[in-house]
Amino acid sequence: MEKGYEKLDIYKLSEELAIEIHKISLSLPKFKMYEEGSQIRRSAKSIPSNIVEGYCLRRHKNEYLQYLHRAFGSCEETSLHLRILFETKSLADQKAYDDLVERYDHLSKMLFRFIEAVSSDHMPPAYVKDQTIEYET
Repeated sequence: MEKGYEKLDIYKLSEELAIEIHKISLSLPKFKMYEEGSQIRRSAKSIPSNIVEGYCLRRHKNEYLQYLHRAFGSCEETSLHLRILFETKSLADQKAYDDLVERYDHLSKMLFRFIEAVSSDHMPPAYVKDQTIEYET
């Protein structure tokens, strides 16, 4: 059964890209694999991780937004690491680089729009909204 966050397009794309970055980073020259490779793996994996953690806390709008902003920041950080790897010739495949840059740019825009939507229209999940809690004294 698919979990709620797994239905989000931002999650699907970020997980797909994180897996791709992980694979690419393992083919970097050894001197880059442990330095820049480690950094880009962490930032790429941070995007879906923050989406998941924020989604689990979506009952609290400000916390949800905080995690979404972290995902957005990690997306931008990953783009920076990609550019550095390409400009230092550690990632030499122009086609792969262009594809990843385009997809991370798209993800960044999706995250930004999602953050704006949550900021303006945030509704608590149905299980919170519909639940009435009665306390016995």
